[in-house]
Amino acid sequence: MIQLENVSKTYQTDKVETIALRDINLLINKGEFVSIMGPSGCGKSTLLNLLGLLDRPGEGKVKIAGQELHQWGDKDLAKMRNKTFGFIFQSFHLINDLRVIDNVELPLLYRKTSAKQRRELAEQALASVGLSARMEHYPNQLSGGQQQRVAIARAMVGQPDILLADEPTGNLDSHMGSEVMDILLKLNQQGTTVVMVTHDERHAKQSGRIIRVFDGQLVA
Repeated sequence: MIQLENVSKTYQTDKVETIALRDINLLINKGEFVSIMGPSGCGKSTLLNLLGLLDRPGEGKVKIAGQELHQWGDKDLAKMRNKTFGFIFQSFHLINDLRVIDNVELPLLYRKTSAKQRRELAEQALASVGLSARMEHYPNQLSGGQQQRVAIARAMVGQPDILLADEPTGNLDSHMGSEVMDILLKLNQQGTTVVMVTHDERHAKQSGRIIRVFDGQLVA
């Protein structure tokens, strides 16, 4: 499904060269639930960004479903991201001036989807996370756990094959965090490939596989 071959990533400034990742070889199979763990600054988020085509490697190749993408242009990569991936972030990244239903519809605006179909898909996505009654609310009228569920609905509204989650429970209490994990596990059971960055060992152990990163390298 997703394959990294000898991938390295270096960030360069005028005075400092920072090696974020070095010589990463990784295969994530269709239908897996993979957790990525490691200390702060070890390269976890950089790895997730490369997996989700939000960044390009300095060296090596990224393949999605067998397709080599290193020569693709930005527009083609953007289309691939929109079609293939759903993204969930620790800070939700909802637009407070838009209603919940409008936030969830956003990814569909970049597709040739009618207004009626966008609405139907957004309603289905919100129903799947138990928020049908909150469609007309605004994000600042919701709890943190509810906002993260809206973010999950937004990530899933385009029916992506792969869901990438960066610390999805990091800003939530234990109860709300468990609710979010239950949703992610259910989505995985329905066939969605899930890759999650987390500091929470308890949540990581609920996934099918744990990948550990230290100083930009994969460790056993």
